Amino acid sequence: MNGVTVKGIARESVGWSIALSVLLIVVGLLAIAAPLVAGVAVTSIVGWLIVFGGVTHMVIAWHVRGAGEYVWELLLGVLYMAVGWFVVWHPLEGLLGLTLILGAYFLTKGIFELVLGFRLRPVPGSGWLLLDAVISLVLAAMIWSHILTSATWVVGTLVGVGILFSGISRLGLSLAAKRVVA
Repeated sequence: MNGVTVKGIARESVGWSIALSVLLIVVGLLAIAAPLVAGVAVTSIVGWLIVFGGVTHMVIAWHVRGAGEYVWELLLGVLYMAVGWFVVWHPLEGLLGLTLILGAYFLTKGIFELVLGFRLRPVPGSGWLLLDAVISLVLAAMIWSHILTSATWVVGTLVGVGILFSGISRLGLSLAAKRVVA
């Protein structure tokens, strides 16, 4: 095997994993420090994904057999591309839309968890579900009560926190793997 060992590959992989972890931590901290920039970046990525979805629907339109399916896929493709291009060319408005969706998500999640939490009240640990419901409802209220200012920080901050904790958990796992390899 030309001197390549499994232990050597594992050692090198752990090194790359630690480097990626540190990079994720730095990117997460930057996103938290500049949430508007991070939010606009996320919005742009979402816009391009929607455009790609539109292209996909148009390709599918050329492969369906019936006229109704063709028209449906073509209309969906045009709609996706129009929305996607709007978001790409107007990322601040797109960011506002994502923030509205996020607020609706937290509200819906909070209501469902509240109902479920009360239904499961006799079950041990159901209090955690109620706590999660209350936190979700508070987040929804914070987002909806100041929607214009929320749009400047909510998406970027949440993405930043998610990336930060992904980096921290990956780093912990990588350091544990490093001890095992050593």
